[in-house]
Amino acid sequence: MGNFKRHINPWLGEMLEHLHMNLDYEKGEGSFLYAKGKAYLDCVSAYGALPFGHNPPEIWAALEKVRSTARPNFMQPSALTPAAELAERLLSLAPPGLDYVTFTNSGAEAVEAAIKLARSATGRNKILTTSNSFHGKTLGALSATGKESYQAAFGAPVPGFDYIPFGDSHALAAYLEADSGKPAAFIVEPVQGEGGVVLPPAGYLKAVRELCSKHQVVLIVDEIQTGLGRTGRLFACETEAITPDVLLLAKALGGGLMPIGAVLSKKDFYSSEYGLKHSSTFAGGTLACEAGIAVLELLTADGQAMVKKAAETGAWLHQRLEVLTAPYDFVTVRGRGLMLGLEFNIDRNTHPHCLLGNLAEQQLLTPLVSSHLLNQHQVRVAPTLNGANVIRIQPPLTITETEAEQLLTALEQTLHLLDQGDTGALLSPLLADGSPTRLPRKRIPRQPQIPRGRKFAFLLHPLAANSFSEFDASLGQLKPEQLDVLIQDWQSELSPFVIGEAPIQSAAGVSATCQFINIPATAKQLMEMNPEASLALVRQGVELAREQGAELVGLGAFTSVVTWGGMRVRDVGVPLTTGNSYTVATAGEAVLQALERLGILPQRTTAAVVGASGSIGSALSHLLAESVGHLVLLGNPSNPQRSRQRLQAVADSICRHLLTEAPDSAIGQMLRRLQPPATTADDDTFTKFFVDAAKNIPITISVDADASLPRADVVATATNSVSELVTPGNVKFGAVVCDLSRPANVSREIKRLRPDVLVIDGGVVELWQRPDLGWNFGFEQGLGYACMAETMLLALEGHLQHTSIGSNIPMETVLMMRKLAQKHGFRVADLRSFDKPLSEADWQRVVRARNGHSKKVN
Repeated sequence: MGNFKRHINPWLGEMLEHLHMNLDYEKGEGSFLYAKGKAYLDCVSAYGALPFGHNPPEIWAALEKVRSTARPNFMQPSALTPAAELAERLLSLAPPGLDYVTFTNSGAEAVEAAIKLARSATGRNKILTTSNSFHGKTLGALSATGKESYQAAFGAPVPGFDYIPFGDSHALAAYLEADSGKPAAFIVEPVQGEGGVVLPPAGYLKAVRELCSKHQVVLIVDEIQTGLGRTGRLFACETEAITPDVLLLAKALGGGLMPIGAVLSKKDFYSSEYGLKHSSTFAGGTLACEAGIAVLELLTADGQAMVKKAAETGAWLHQRLEVLTAPYDFVTVRGRGLMLGLEFNIDRNTHPHCLLGNLAEQQLLTPLVSSHLLNQHQVRVAPTLNGANVIRIQPPLTITETEAEQLLTALEQTLHLLDQGDTGALLSPLLADGSPTRLPRKRIPRQPQIPRGRKFAFLLHPLAANSFSEFDASLGQLKPEQLDVLIQDWQSELSPFVIGEAPIQSAAGVSATCQFINIPATAKQLMEMNPEASLALVRQGVELAREQGAELVGLGAFTSVVTWGGMRVRDVGVPLTTGNSYTVATAGEAVLQALERLGILPQRTTAAVVGASGSIGSALSHLLAESVGHLVLLGNPSNPQRSRQRLQAVADSICRHLLTEAPDSAIGQMLRRLQPPATTADDDTFTKFFVDAAKNIPITISVDADASLPRADVVATATNSVSELVTPGNVKFGAVVCDLSRPANVSREIKRLRPDVLVIDGGVVELWQRPDLGWNFGFEQGLGYACMAETMLLALEGHLQHTSIGSNIPMETVLMMRKLAQKHGFRVADLRSFDKPLSEADWQRVVRARNGHSKKVN
């Protein structure tokens, strides 16, 4: 597989690796493939190209006979006797009225030849086809394929192709009767295979035949997938007893061993231009045609006994699948004969609080189901190409009921997991160390419709791998390291997606709808990605929010960091907020609450802000400076000179702020005694004052956390780092630590080793009436991060403009958010520590540790 990925198709190779579908099959026989000692029931059959399974001896015998007689294979130009024999046999079996056969090397080439044949016969160029169809991937066949996502990258469709709905004869009549230029041909599948095994209504083909005859349009019926027994008839168009003008075959015609296609046509549409100017070097070769002759002999032996048996087996399997899926409202069986499909109608509404709904909306559910069936049950199925929510069941025509029972058992167990929403169990076969311990879980019922109103969005991402279990509890059965592997594998397959919606109410009587959009990368991944790649990922999320109708978008956690506080995505066309203003306000309030509970006067404390030059750290430093007696501004040690310059600017700004807004604060009073310049003075003047009076100003600049933190009674962290910066060894006895960073910058070891230190989680808000947000974000119901709450408050208020973006957070915006929180009923949540509420026992533990130390000192 490594060489396949390296030399053939790196993108497909990587996807197959992620799904663990990159097996190197060593042997194929009948309905089974074999790899590493395991037998896999093959219900894909090379998309129907294996009518008798793998390595059918009858087809091999025909090929070996060619070798033993040394008959030439390629003889162009000459009369091709084996090709003529196969053509005669095909025409004798096909619907009556077809006269000539053009051989090709594939189904797509057959479509190309049919288009040329119709155009040369009619003198018209336009080709009419159906939406959601599939006719191949060469340029003409791709243009006839009614799926834009397959066409756009290749300059398709080329001019001359139109599309109408499949299964709608009225649409065809309206098109042909309109004055839009008569098409040369109408090409249609009797059953849309890649479109999701879609059957037209009864009588459709008959009506199509009549309309094409009436308007003198060539009817091309594409039986490349349906032909030669697949639907329980030798040809699917026999079901309505019609003869097309052109009939296309391929896939099964080669018996699973040779590539060959055929274009069967009426003589009325076979022109000299086509006959003399269309040719192919390899088409009609002896080996391929002898394989085709052997295929027809097998299918027609004993009065088409094999085809009839396939029809019986298909009907039996269809009925068993109907019974199997009856208890589940999210799956539908469809198809005919042994061309069957299972359609999964799963989304965020059918599977709330479950990642499966989101995977389905990303068109990744059917690949996951296929992977699970392969790796857990040794059953091979595959998604249809256009019908992304359908898996095909196309076993060999020779499959036995005993073999099919293996498929049914596998599906029964898999459907049960889907019904439970057990994402963890479905993903577990992708783990190298086997399945996890099962956690019984019943799927949460479909949620009521979200009330309409102002719509806004909040972008988030998993802080770490285990964050996914906060949304989908079934993932809790996986170990963190297992989730790490899965996320690393699947991250490149995922785009930003809507992970949930929730109605948000206000004490002021207004409401809005919040749509949560997940950026599929952890904080660590976003930081390690190429900056332009991480920016592009977040931009996709903002664009998705706008497309979904959001009037405001909030940037959570590292989505703000990678976009420079929203500045690099402010051109997307929707107002943004980072939520930093309310984050600052709530953090300041939480610190003061903690100090009051412990009986500590703020003006007698030294507060250190780690990350003080960042937007949140800077604003929080301004806010804390109004209350504390001494302030330490800590910057990034990796670039000390640049950090000190930025911290100096923050310190200057704090001095101006205090002299203007809080002159009676402890630090403000000290500043006034030093006779500072007027607050309107230029920056250079103010910086000179600060440097000259630095020893007397209770504001310290530092880039050494280990040296500065042991002197701080209060520590607040607000950095972009994913490292633990506050540890048991560098924090002062009895300190209060407020951690705003996500991921956290405070070591969890502090709780175990330093009972005297109180760690509080900053930026946690209790929303009005504590609504269910669809997942818990690690909190109890109704709690959320302050950055998220700011987005909600702005939406409720109708303040639809850029807010809190960039590196500078004006204090007036912080104060505005305080007022909006009061108006709409939001408040700082009861204090928490390491993601859990602080209990009375927790408070007493800290008090006892502090008191015990005081007694020892005395």
